[in-house]
Amino acid sequence: MPRALPILFLLVPLLAWGQDDPSPHSDAALVTDAPAVRPGEPFEVALRLTMEPGWHSYWLNPGDSGLPTKVAWDLPPGFEAGPIQWPYPERIEVAPYVSYGYHDEVLLPVRITPPADLDAAEVTLSGKAEWLICEEICLPAEGEVALTLPVGEGGSVDAGVAEAMAATRARLPLESPDWSARAEVEGGGYALHVSPPAGWEGTLDGAYFFADTAAVVQHAAPQRVERRDEGYLIYVPRSEYATAPPPRLSGVLVAPEGAAFADGRRALAVDAPVVQAAQATAAAEAGTTLGFGLTLVLAFLGGLLLNLMPCVFPILSIKILGFARGRADEPGVIRRHGLVFGAGVLVSFAVLAGLLLVLRAAGEEIGWGFQLQNPWIVAGLALLMFGIGLNLAGVFEMGMRLASAGGRLDRAEGLGGAFLSGVLATVVATPCAAPFMGAALGAALTQPVPLAVLVFLTLGLGMAAPYVLLSLFPGWLEKLPRPGAWMETLKQVLAFPMFLTAVWLVWVFGQQTGLNGAALLLVAFTLLGLAAWLIGRWGAHVSTRRQRLVTRVVAAAAVVLAVASVGAGVGQQPAATSAASASGWAPFDPAAVEQLVADGQPVFVDFTAAWCLSCQANKAVALSTDAVERAFDEKGVARFRADWTNRDPVITAALESFGRSGVPLYVLYPGGGAAPQVLPEILTPGLVLDALDALPTAVAAEAGPAPS
Repeated sequence: MPRALPILFLLVPLLAWGQDDPSPHSDAALVTDAPAVRPGEPFEVALRLTMEPGWHSYWLNPGDSGLPTKVAWDLPPGFEAGPIQWPYPERIEVAPYVSYGYHDEVLLPVRITPPADLDAAEVTLSGKAEWLICEEICLPAEGEVALTLPVGEGGSVDAGVAEAMAATRARLPLESPDWSARAEVEGGGYALHVSPPAGWEGTLDGAYFFADTAAVVQHAAPQRVERRDEGYLIYVPRSEYATAPPPRLSGVLVAPEGAAFADGRRALAVDAPVVQAAQATAAAEAGTTLGFGLTLVLAFLGGLLLNLMPCVFPILSIKILGFARGRADEPGVIRRHGLVFGAGVLVSFAVLAGLLLVLRAAGEEIGWGFQLQNPWIVAGLALLMFGIGLNLAGVFEMGMRLASAGGRLDRAEGLGGAFLSGVLATVVATPCAAPFMGAALGAALTQPVPLAVLVFLTLGLGMAAPYVLLSLFPGWLEKLPRPGAWMETLKQVLAFPMFLTAVWLVWVFGQQTGLNGAALLLVAFTLLGLAAWLIGRWGAHVSTRRQRLVTRVVAAAAVVLAVASVGAGVGQQPAATSAASASGWAPFDPAAVEQLVADGQPVFVDFTAAWCLSCQANKAVALSTDAVERAFDEKGVARFRADWTNRDPVITAALESFGRSGVPLYVLYPGGGAAPQVLPEILTPGLVLDALDALPTAVAAEAGPAPS
């Protein structure tokens, strides 16, 4: 069917028909069940459209033809109007097309918020409504609508209006965290997986999904519903006008007549991440097709391998030093410390999971490592790593020194340090992504909240497992060297990985705030170093009480100035540069990627962030090597770099479309209609070259040069 045909189907009658009645075959009015306006208290007003029998108006997404109703408000000063709240629509069939809309009468509620300082006896709410009214022909309609209400107490409500408003609210889509949904691209459409809460005894046989965005689904095509162990699968055919799957499938799922999702509500709001069929490998890794149990296995393995990542090593190496110190302790003491360390890891992962899920439920487009997109947190971690390094190097000593946070096993009061070491290890682990982690975390975010938290806890369990096991079997510690002078030397040597970690975090901070921001963070380092030196130089055993008081006051002032310096740095703006500025790489542009792929050109996308150590290692070891760059050029691969250092909802949505919640992610689009390939989180030149070698020869020969 030609692309313009539905548009002509609508426009020809509009152009050919003239009428004097501004609202033919329909009427519009404003109604409310609020008896009066109270200052600062929101209330609902509805645009009521009344249509003659056989005529209809349209929903938010009108379907194959039509236009949604809209209202241009003219409100008193200080009043605010929210968006239209759309009751679920009905299918309107005019063969061969299907539209979404309403017959007879519909109320479209809008939340109105009056100012808190409202001082008037009455107010008039008015606006201009525009809608399309259709039968066999379509006519534009408009009307000036107004409603006057008293302010304060008093007023009355029409019983019929109150009943209609209540019925309309019952038709609004239910937004419930108890229901989970995810979508996969399958064949020529989308497989929408919907999982009910435990104990739900209804049915979705005969349910229908109304997409709220045009050119996403085929409105006239039938939708197949299948019962699955975990819930239901609704197969929704893809629109022939869609050039690519959307990052999310959103709309309203309407249960069959007589069924309800909860509280008698037949409609459920759906906003499901779309995992492309091209990501079958990632989906299989994440367990979306092989079951939740596999997701937990991958999460545990990812946590275990996280211990080998460069961001975790500085903290955990101190933990090993703590084991060496504590080898002579009672087995019970060692076990307690190991278990407390594990508890610190698990509690930290639970807190991170809770924050991530709560913020995402609030509409924030974030993923794993989201906290490092905040320069305050990056600066705080940098100062913490620098302070730990100073302590390890012997610049200062404190009662429960930061160095002992990594593994204090030599006395019972070190339990707090053991817990803190677990927290610290988790925090510094967030910039890294071990193998299996990306797929497992991506799958977690498509699960109900309890299952998602379970995935995060399993990841933490994998990370803590080696150290908890070592503490539970203290006999293994006999293989470590006996305590001696070498331990003090090792402690000081371990200061330098901390300093290197701090340097890296300064670089990340500079990517977020520019050169001036990095310089101000270095000023904060100097002030923190001054405070540490004052505490170490005038310690309890070499100074008088007066000296200690003066030096502590000066040290506290230095710390306050350090925080102020960080605040000034956070306020700086980075230069107008991009992580994609390297030769041959272009900034990520989904539209450009889609167009190049449609033209048959191969495309490689590097999802990265400055604070992701795994990303930087992969860039240096694999993507920036001469052999790989030469292969990119020879194959004519267009290269894009999606820099997620700072929050970017477009990149977040793109990550979710591949079933991922964080970086790194590497995607190769072969072009020529072939499905894209997701590469592993840890790259080698050989892995990238093998993927490029597999490009179809014809595609490579026809491709143009990469963008610069």
